[in-house]
Amino acid sequence: MASLSIFLVFNLFFSTFFPTSSSISTKNLILPLKIQSVPSGSGQKPPNKLAFHHNVSLTVSLSVGSPPQAVTVVLDTGSELSWLRCKKTPTTPLWFDSQRSKTYTPVPCSSPTCRTRTRDFTLPVSCDPKKLCHAIVSYADATSVEGNLAYDTFRFTNSDLPQVVFGCMDSGSSSNQDEDSKATGLLGMNRGSLSFVSQMGFSKFSYCISGRDSTGVLLFGDTKISWLGPLSYTPLVNMSTRLPYFDRVAYTVQLEGIKVAGTVLGLPKSVYVPDHTGAGQTMVDSGTQFTFLLGPVYTALKNEFLKQTKSVLRVYEDPDFVFQGAMDLCYRIDRKRVGLPVLPSVTLMFRGAQMSISGERLLVQVPGMIKGNDQIHCFTFGNSALLGIEAYVIGHHHQQNMWMEFDLANSRVGLAQVRCDLASQKLGMGL
Repeated sequence: MASLSIFLVFNLFFSTFFPTSSSISTKNLILPLKIQSVPSGSGQKPPNKLAFHHNVSLTVSLSVGSPPQAVTVVLDTGSELSWLRCKKTPTTPLWFDSQRSKTYTPVPCSSPTCRTRTRDFTLPVSCDPKKLCHAIVSYADATSVEGNLAYDTFRFTNSDLPQVVFGCMDSGSSSNQDEDSKATGLLGMNRGSLSFVSQMGFSKFSYCISGRDSTGVLLFGDTKISWLGPLSYTPLVNMSTRLPYFDRVAYTVQLEGIKVAGTVLGLPKSVYVPDHTGAGQTMVDSGTQFTFLLGPVYTALKNEFLKQTKSVLRVYEDPDFVFQGAMDLCYRIDRKRVGLPVLPSVTLMFRGAQMSISGERLLVQVPGMIKGNDQIHCFTFGNSALLGIEAYVIGHHHQQNMWMEFDLANSRVGLAQVRCDLASQKLGMGL
């Protein structure tokens, strides 16, 4: 990377930017993307910063190609290969036109890049009729994309990352066309060799997600920020042996227990440990919205939450209704009610760290579903077995107002509870 520390800011709205004292003292107007560069030796260097929006998915914006084309991509710590839609359709208005880019170079089948091993490719890469590297990427929700691997320049305005490997996808299936229409593609951020963070060469990145339908901040580089306070760290679980159901490049941590208010679920720790096939790993995944648990653990959590909320919540009695295919604990809440009743917190206990989930993060309203005078709200934990996933997945909904640090150099994940909207302001985002 260049010797300059690049300061990146993105906001969907116009706002005023007040830089931190560690950057520059002048006042600037933020347009959709604003960059400040700080030369080496000018004091503490702020890390690279990108703001993002989040609703069903987290998205960041940057530009790709020569001349640069603006793209919006989903931030996904659960995927390796970054990809862009390279074919415009009525349902995907955001796309990347590879023919306009002078730096776009398709990967030939003969290239070692085409033979890079990654779990993202459910089928081996192949040669298309032009002898270019063709790949199909499939996801757990049964969606897929396919197209050619390619190189191009990814740009943070005056900082160029040439020869980034990505997928230029021209076809695929989707489970949510409305959300797909808001993004050009996906930014793969796991620990694989083809992931964006690996290709950038950063050994650490962090993000902080504020409330629903709001903004947050993504930082590449070190985050030694005095006001943040100490982080609690949990080590990444590394597996040297290849196992059929263990993703070795995921951000895998060890879940050791779950408690509801002060009650720890009465389950042996062995239920949280991957078995001999690798099934049962716990992954931190920004590309998944909610949190999913293996069947026995989900059932125990569901029963304890029901027990502790029976006096304040009314269960929605419809055995045939399962929200998003895996969330079968739902409640009826009066439409006229302002806010939710006081709910017991759910704490995920990791080795060396905890993640406490409370208040509105515990229930999500089912869009457009009304029963009499009631709205339907569902518990934001689901049964991974109903999705056909043999793993624990910690989604981004439960990472809200948590500082999440992914420290690749020291093989660990750091957590700290923080008001992410205030963190953005203190970082000079002006949000």
